[in-house]
Amino acid sequence: MSDWGNEETATVDFLDERLNKRMRALLERLGSKPGASLPAACKGWDETMAAYRFFNNEKVTYQKVLSPHRDATRKRMEGHKVVLCVQDTTEMDFTGRKLRGAGPLSVSERIGFFNHVTLAVTPERLCLGVLDAEMWARDFEDPNKNDKRKQKPIEEKESFRWLEGYRRVCDLSKQLPDTQLISISDREGDIYECFLEAVRVDGGKRAEFIIRGCQDRNLPVMQEDGCYKKLMEEMSGKPILGEVEFKLPQAEGRSARRVVQSVKSGRVRLKPPFRKGETLPEVEINVVLVEEINSPEGEKPILWLLLTSLPVETFEQACLVVEYYLCRWQIEIYFKVLKSGCKVEDRQFETAERIKPCIALYMIIAWRVLFVTMLGRECPELPCTVLFEDDEWKSVYVIAKNAPPPETPPLLGEFTLMIASLGGYLNRKCDGPPGPKTMWVGLQRMVDFALAWKAFGQMQSETQNGKKGNGKRCV
Repeated sequence: MSDWGNEETATVDFLDERLNKRMRALLERLGSKPGASLPAACKGWDETMAAYRFFNNEKVTYQKVLSPHRDATRKRMEGHKVVLCVQDTTEMDFTGRKLRGAGPLSVSERIGFFNHVTLAVTPERLCLGVLDAEMWARDFEDPNKNDKRKQKPIEEKESFRWLEGYRRVCDLSKQLPDTQLISISDREGDIYECFLEAVRVDGGKRAEFIIRGCQDRNLPVMQEDGCYKKLMEEMSGKPILGEVEFKLPQAEGRSARRVVQSVKSGRVRLKPPFRKGETLPEVEINVVLVEEINSPEGEKPILWLLLTSLPVETFEQACLVVEYYLCRWQIEIYFKVLKSGCKVEDRQFETAERIKPCIALYMIIAWRVLFVTMLGRECPELPCTVLFEDDEWKSVYVIAKNAPPPETPPLLGEFTLMIASLGGYLNRKCDGPPGPKTMWVGLQRMVDFALAWKAFGQMQSETQNGKKGNGKRCV
């Protein structure tokens, strides 16, 4: 078992040692070939059937599969002063499949379930692991659900998962007294109860939050026309503190580009929304408004209203909020690795309850790909042996450099480029750093090369270095 696999399964406990061993073996098998089908990743029919029996076992739930990885993630978080806990929801699409337990997605003709994930990321965008995951399916039998939504308490709404996610981050914050945790959410997380939760946290240390606003909320200020003053109106009247610049990644319907935004900030008191059977108190929060300057013709200006508990009195403090929010993009990359790299939506199971543990295992593998990609960028001076075994780095070195491996292992930054080259990365002057796609292809090829190295690579290396052989001939 690889060192990283041992670390991610150190606390696995299905109350059955056979299942514990099977998970460790599966993590290594599937991790070596993330995009392959289960039969292709496993060695032979017996091992393939053992994999399906593992996922079909009632003791094997997706929460149990993720549990040891969550423990390892918390351990990694202890060494950082600030950790961003990014929440987001993605659709797991199994349209056209007979999958019992699936439900309608955002488009009713498509079926599958939703996966709400909290990902731990450093401000340098190094992914530390999955902190939380909740998978669920919508009900087919309630076509008027949206009409009744406002009448339900938040505990019965899908949006409750954002509040639950923030509460869990607050609980974890108390367990990590030397680490500042910041919960980050996109527009779906703009829920008034999340603002209240930050005020209501009793005892210990709470987590901070940054939420991109999607509602132009009312302020408790009545104007002459009899209407309440709006949040955007209040923030638009604030003075510009300065400008911030960053690269906006490509997305559907939008090309990548450099963005320059004006920065405004302030503190406001919000008027609580209506809740049936409950009167919510007013709450004060900090706000950062950033608006794109001179956006390209035909492109919609990038405007973000960031609601936060972090201080925003100065330009530097407001910019830090923007920098932290930009790290939210890492969870989008993570979902891309999970779906495109690990191909979780291609897995063949009969029930949602059986496919969920399989997805959970691939969630650990997707983290590994993203972790290796970013660690090579942020800590290139580390020896590659912090992540890779001798069979792995030596075999890749021989293939990439067409030379015997050196006695001293290459640095992580150099070795990451070697792996990426196996996945098609060209490393031209105009190219950026390697991305997850070239990395996951390169990592799969590395596994095959490492197996070949174990078989005869060491003997070949000794011959090339002029060392005395062991009586066997290398061909």
